[in-house]
Amino acid sequence: MSQTDYDTFEAKTPRDRTIMHVLYGLHTISWASMYTLAIVAVIVNYIRRGDEVDALYVAHHNYMISTFWWTVLWLILSWPIALVMGLTIILIPLMWLPFTVAGLWYLYRCIRGWLRFNDNRLP
Repeated sequence: MSQTDYDTFEAKTPRDRTIMHVLYGLHTISWASMYTLAIVAVIVNYIRRGDEVDALYVAHHNYMISTFWWTVLWLILSWPIALVMGLTIILIPLMWLPFTVAGLWYLYRCIRGWLRFNDNRLP
C-alpha cells in the first residue's frame, strides 16, 4: 500500500484566496460591464480549476462556472418570452422582466457563493 506524501501538496496561500475573492467580485459586478467581466472571470475559473487540488476551491470554481452557464441559458430562454410579451402590446412595458429575473438570480448565486467561500464552506 502506497503512502501519500502530503508535503508534495501545496498549501493554500493568501494569494489563492485573494484570486477567488477577485473572481467572485468580477462575477458579482459583471452587470455593470454588460457581463463582459463575467466572461473574463469564467475563463479564469476554467484555467484555475484545472490546477486546483483543494476540494473547496474546486467546488467554488465549479459553482461559478455552472452559475455562469445556467444564467446564459436563462437569458437565451428569456428572449422568446420577451418577444411574445412584445407582440402583446399591453405587456411591452414588462419585456424587461425575464432578463431582470435572470440577472437577479445570477447576482444572488454570486453573493451566496462568495459568502460561503468567505466562511470556508462548500457552495
